[in-house]
Amino acid sequence: MFPRENQKLTVEKNDTLWYSHAVLVFAKRVRSMNLFSFFSAHFGVDSQGEFFTPYRLCPLGAHTDHNLGLVTGFAIDKGVRFAFCKEESGVVEAVSAQFPAAARWSVHQTPAVKQGDWADYLRGATLELKKRHPLDYGVRVAIQGEMPIGGLSSSAAVTLGFLGCLCSVNHISLTDEELVELAYTAERNYVGVACGKLDQSCEVYGKKDHLLFVDMLDGARETIAQPAAMKPYEMAVLFSGVERNLVGSRYNMRVDEAKSAAYALKAFAGMEYGKFDQTVLRDVPVEVFEAYRNRLPDPWRRRAEHWYGECDRVRQGVQAWREGDLERFGALVFESGRSSIDLWQTGSPELIRLYELMTQTDGVYGGRFSGAGFKGCCLALLDPNKADAALEEIRRQYLHDYPDLADRYETCLCQTTDGIGTEKKHENN
Repeated sequence: MFPRENQKLTVEKNDTLWYSHAVLVFAKRVRSMNLFSFFSAHFGVDSQGEFFTPYRLCPLGAHTDHNLGLVTGFAIDKGVRFAFCKEESGVVEAVSAQFPAAARWSVHQTPAVKQGDWADYLRGATLELKKRHPLDYGVRVAIQGEMPIGGLSSSAAVTLGFLGCLCSVNHISLTDEELVELAYTAERNYVGVACGKLDQSCEVYGKKDHLLFVDMLDGARETIAQPAAMKPYEMAVLFSGVERNLVGSRYNMRVDEAKSAAYALKAFAGMEYGKFDQTVLRDVPVEVFEAYRNRLPDPWRRRAEHWYGECDRVRQGVQAWREGDLERFGALVFESGRSSIDLWQTGSPELIRLYELMTQTDGVYGGRFSGAGFKGCCLALLDPNKADAALEEIRRQYLHDYPDLADRYETCLCQTTDGIGTEKKHENN
């Protein structure tokens, strides 16, 4: 699963767009470098290994994982690349092509609380890994994302890839389940994002040309092959030009509102309930929600209605996928997007406009926000024969409404790929 220290691969240069003037200036300096040149320019030595973590797309299962619902997803062939080498002293030094400031700490003395910068995900991963395994060596690592930040699980991809690098230099082997759990707890406990395990699961367990289906209650998962009779499709990522940060967004509040609904429903129904932070909607049968929904405050009712509806859409979508019914699958993805807007109440004006344009454009089977949905990007399932025309029409109308985003708006076609899990690689050998 993890690369050997002497492994080196050719890496294409980064295509990421940048959002503030300071970052734009920095990006111009590193844009012409490939990952290994970027590493050498910063550290003054050559890297000894390389690691890649894919981004993920989730067609159905929006905002369900944190309350132990049902999800689907793909790992895609765009992601985050890492060049690294061992640091004998135990020092960790990380530099990112997305952010000008480098970060530095030690595996022997990692800050116990977050520092408020991009490297908090890495510090959290260091602490979580050290709870389970001794760490003798640090790592120098350069990180380069292939797409803009927002909606593609870049934080999970960065955390998983960093764990891969740190495990490699310390000769640690993790199971797929351990890797998912470590990345999840680092983001949740250290960084403070009330996330579930959707992102990490897709990036570890994903399989090329398969839909990943996971029940977050017990972690049961299935990779479902694309039926031979299914119509061909292409996936596209439409980046709005506006980035987002989960910790600074309303993401955590939405999760708390869903949990509040679950807690109240248990009380109304006379169900046993314990601590609030251990309460999830999965504990509450949908019949209880239907019986007491009108007693919930409107925001709590909306969050619960979305959660139950989305879990049902996942069930229907999985069945449509098994049957090769791409039109039905895509229609459910559109329904998911509308529910995210009306019931989960996410979406910046830019993302909502992109969603509306997708629903109005010929050649788009389905689409919705990707990720938390406050800013970032949308995903689209496209008819290959109409994809270019559809993307151009969406671009034209979107930039008519938001001309100031012309240098930031971006679209990218992508394919499914394998996640980084070891079990799949052993099966392929």
